[in-house]
Amino acid sequence: MSTRVYVPSSTTRLHDLLVSGGLGPVPVVAHALTDEVRGAMPELGEEELEYAALTAAAQDSLGLLTDEDRPARVVVVAEAPSTSPVDGAESSLVEVDEVIALTKVVAVHIDSEEAADDVAAARAAFAAAQEGDEEAAKTVDRCLDHELGWFATQEIAELADG
Repeated sequence: MSTRVYVPSSTTRLHDLLVSGGLGPVPVVAHALTDEVRGAMPELGEEELEYAALTAAAQDSLGLLTDEDRPARVVVVAEAPSTSPVDGAESSLVEVDEVIALTKVVAVHIDSEEAADDVAAARAAFAAAQEGDEEAAKTVDRCLDHELGWFATQEIAELADG
């Protein structure tokens, strides 16, 4: 049985996915609907819990952005053969211990151009936010005001090229 995973990514990494034919190297860090997430939010349905995992992956993608990337949060959605919870993480964070083949990718979510300024600011503030800086965290959280667009796998090449 496979597990739906939400892999934080970037436009450069989308290109790498196409070239290599898979998401790696291992372990692939991703988000998924874990028992911890279910336990923390028992009042939510499956769809809402999946959205929470997607959102967590989108925010984590900010830490992957480089100068070569378009300022956009990117999440690759895939079916992983198996996952392991990250030790000590009380969240949706999981690891996949093998490369996830491109054939197992089911969709890509990415910010629109309207989010570019907020994403660029969040990218610059991401490290400070991770260290507890409250103002930096507010900057990162502004990205939550933007909904990610959904794209089919046949659109990955176009998204990677920007």
